[in-house]
Amino acid sequence: MASTSLPSSEMSFRINIPDDKIAFLYRKLSLPAPLDELLKLGRDYGVPLADLQRLLARWRDGYDWKKYEQELNEELPQFKKDIHVDGFGTLGIHYMHKKSTVTGAIPLLFVHGWTGSVIEVRKILPLLTEGSPSFPSFHVVAFSLPGYGFSEAPRKKGFQISQFAETGHKLMLSLGYEEYVTQGGDVGFFITRRSAKVSEGNKARHFDYARLPESMPPYSLQSPWLYFFNPPAHYTSAEKAGLERTERFMRSKAGYFKNQPSQAQTFETNLTDSPVGLLAWIYGKLLNWSDSYSWEDDEVLTWVSIYWFSTPGPAASLKVYNEMVQASSRAPAKTTIPQGWSYFPREVINMPRS
Repeated sequence: MASTSLPSSEMSFRINIPDDKIAFLYRKLSLPAPLDELLKLGRDYGVPLADLQRLLARWRDGYDWKKYEQELNEELPQFKKDIHVDGFGTLGIHYMHKKSTVTGAIPLLFVHGWTGSVIEVRKILPLLTEGSPSFPSFHVVAFSLPGYGFSEAPRKKGFQISQFAETGHKLMLSLGYEEYVTQGGDVGFFITRRSAKVSEGNKARHFDYARLPESMPPYSLQSPWLYFFNPPAHYTSAEKAGLERTERFMRSKAGYFKNQPSQAQTFETNLTDSPVGLLAWIYGKLLNWSDSYSWEDDEVLTWVSIYWFSTPGPAASLKVYNEMVQASSRAPAKTTIPQGWSYFPREVINMPRS
């Protein structure tokens, strides 16, 4: 790895969206195009219209961004730091840093995914930092990926998985954590998988999502010939159910993964111009990717509002997402550091143990 010289300055950060930006959002929300759908459509074509209309009405009349902005500022100790990324200059990186009071707590770099942000860690943060004889405690660092939330975005092409991993590593070094562990899901999975190759400081890693393109078993519809000679007979019933769920997702719900990277600029234009479009696009993912979780309307709107009020813009993350997808299929060389997975039976992509 190249030079690890780091700026030492650290600034406390509070989310404070200017009133004119909030007023601009409300003007946009007051001018939606008429929406329609086929009868009894359900989720077959995406977000149900009734859900979208309800959320839109709440966002326009009743949702108070400033209330939730204050809650986030009170709950999450936030900072901003300039991090130099080799070949891309200096980026202002927003992050949350919560230290445990437990002696010997382990530094943990938490890496969010898309359509996520640092608020992914919000509900489990007390569990990670508190003391317990049953499990370890952590000093938690969760950073907004470059191009997401309140971090700056790279200004040129080529910012890929290694650069995200480099950013996280240099942030940890700048905070005095020369050794640490990592946690990642979704996009964060690819970044944490790469981080062990970027830095010897990453001593262990954990994933709550495991998508291994180079080792996915063949699907019956995608590769019937391979499937015939490699039937999943040796898998457990849970693994078979996971593979069936994975196949359904890849067949009917993974179109975004192919379309977003190839049309990132087009998607960005649409989502930047329309908060309704942004709401539909993100809410659709929250709805389909969660385990029948009962999303509260204000919870959804806070999630989406972070994207709308993002420092680099509502859809800037799509550019860097495109760069990541192009590189993600190239697996890094194997590493010997300890690693673990959390297995959730209703995750959209579930790999068998072997």
